Amino acid sequence: MSGSIFGKLFTVSTWGESHGKALGVVVDGCPAGISITEEYIQKELDRRKPGSNPYGTKRNESDEVHILSGVFEGKTTGTPISMIVYNQDHHSTDYNEISQYYRPGHADYTFDKKYGIHDYRGGGRSSGRETLCRVAAGAIAKKILHHLDIDLFAYTTSIGDITISENRFDRNAISQNKLYMPDMVAAEQAENYLKQCIQEQDSAGGVIECVISHMPVGIGETVFYKLPAVLGQALFSIGAVKGLEFGEGFAVSKLKGSQNNDAFYIDENGSIQKKTNHSGGILGGMSDGSPIVFRLAFKPTPSIYQTQQTVTKNGENIHINIKGRHDPIIVPRAVVVVESMAAIALVDLLFQNMVCNINHIINFYKH
Repeated sequence: MSGSIFGKLFTVSTWGESHGKALGVVVDGCPAGISITEEYIQKELDRRKPGSNPYGTKRNESDEVHILSGVFEGKTTGTPISMIVYNQDHHSTDYNEISQYYRPGHADYTFDKKYGIHDYRGGGRSSGRETLCRVAAGAIAKKILHHLDIDLFAYTTSIGDITISENRFDRNAISQNKLYMPDMVAAEQAENYLKQCIQEQDSAGGVIECVISHMPVGIGETVFYKLPAVLGQALFSIGAVKGLEFGEGFAVSKLKGSQNNDAFYIDENGSIQKKTNHSGGILGGMSDGSPIVFRLAFKPTPSIYQTQQTVTKNGENIHINIKGRHDPIIVPRAVVVVESMAAIALVDLLFQNMVCNINHIINFYKH
């Protein structure tokens, strides 16, 4: 199977299955001298681990990370960083029944037709559990961004039809509720909505927004490796993502050019700034120095406890009731995954940008 490696200079390769012995990731291209500990990685993993909130799966995994290589005495060595997390609470027998049919909304059918075999125990490689590998790698990418004073954070903007209010936006509130919403009023409303979904044996979708500040101007390569293209590849690799928009997104189709263009001006420090940010911090496929803003639409979790119609591998029409432990909503646990994939993509493009101009190379080697 190809497609498990992301990046050119800062590369991330994940491996493992939801119900296998373990999952892991190898990060290559990380500079030496960065402070990294298992405790630091663990804090990030704890944000997405199962059982971390009442609106997630009841699977009880510690997701304890072990660094196998690439770190010595708390510092990266410049060699590949390998990390592993052992599975502990996988109830594979919960999935025996589904081995002969295809679950609606899952990858069972496409996996089976492509490879002639699929790991029905929790979805195998297509399981959301694989994202723990990205979070571990993303923690390293975030540390690199921190060294460059680049600020990146994500949060839930809506669950179902409940949306946060800009007037009540409070970044500190994100970590103060289980849904990672920067609006405590909306968070309470969303919790009540999710309780109703659970009672109805149903699931919910939502939207995550990410804001990246202090990015240098010009990050992103021309044509095929533009900043939104690379971010799009990274973010759409998250299994439940069904839509992505930057800045005004789809709303630009209703605007006129005079409304959508971001006017430039010189500030009191003599720097070029924009009066608005309809572009979401991206011009010509490159960062323009203003905050990069994008939103992701997540589908409702496909595993629900209501009766559903499907077919068996033998071509029989049947009705099923899925068993097991499943998230009624994936959005809260996906917030840190969005941050991680964005950070990985940005670090790779930042590294590529270092050789875009001969003067950069001369300054590095002659000064």
